[in-house]
Amino acid sequence: MAARKKTSKKAAKGRMGSAATVEAYFANLTPDKRAGLEKLRRTLKPLLPKAEECISYGVPAFRHPDGVVAYYAAMKSHLSFFPTSYPIEVCAKELKGYETSRGTIRFPIDAPLPAALVKKLIKARLTQMKEAASLKGR
Repeated sequence: MAARKKTSKKAAKGRMGSAATVEAYFANLTPDKRAGLEKLRRTLKPLLPKAEECISYGVPAFRHPDGVVAYYAAMKSHLSFFPTSYPIEVCAKELKGYETSRGTIRFPIDAPLPAALVKKLIKARLTQMKEAASLKGR
């Protein structure tokens, strides 16, 4: 059995991100990753006028009054969009060709997600959040 390599808290923090603001997060990216995420960000902003941008779990996110709508991030060899699992299930047909896992869509750095697909994913997420809030009696 191979020995597990210990990871220092500092190294773990660096992997998760340590930026305090979205602007600081973007400032630490390479130009190609920054361009890809900026395009996604420009698509998300008008779809989420009531949401505020923040850093959550070390990555940029859009927080709506009812909770975080979606996260997005730059990884070593791809970009990721995290709209949660429900929108990915709803849009499974449109996501053929993208690598997905529970709650995550991975896409090439130089090929951002189409705006129409992002819009459909966000619409599904907001519908889900609205239904959850109504069940809680809000």
